[in-house]
Amino acid sequence: MGRAAADMVTSAVALGALLLVGLAVGWRAPNGPLAVLAAVGLLLLLRFALLWVGIYLGLIARGPGAVTAVQTFEFPVGFLSGLFVAPATMPLVVSTVAEWNPLSSTAAATRELFGNPGWGGGSWVAQHPVLMAVVWPLVIVAVFAPLSVRRYREMSR
Repeated sequence: MGRAAADMVTSAVALGALLLVGLAVGWRAPNGPLAVLAAVGLLLLLRFALLWVGIYLGLIARGPGAVTAVQTFEFPVGFLSGLFVAPATMPLVVSTVAEWNPLSSTAAATRELFGNPGWGGGSWVAQHPVLMAVVWPLVIVAVFAPLSVRRYREMSR
């Protein structure tokens, strides 16, 4: 099994464990098991897309120091999303970035599917979180998978 496949299996097992702990402490899926499976699928789809981003960044990094520098970009991407704070409470430019952030779409979609709708928003992307939680990862894979393959082939010559 390749490293990426092992990472996907690890992510699926971790999500399964989180769901089991949630059930153990009393969480119930008000939208039914199919909605839960759809939410887990969206989370794994985003994970798969972000793996391609990581593969590409790993292929262009020039050493361990560069990898560490690239990892620091995780924090702004997470904080410039609707994961922790409602985008409506942010300044206009920041809220626009947060609403169009793929993490925000996936978080809003999973909240909706888990029966826990978040704060939503007035933009088109905020009104269609499930659709965008599918579109964003597909776009990311469409961009970074070919870039990664091309870079890998260049390195193999």
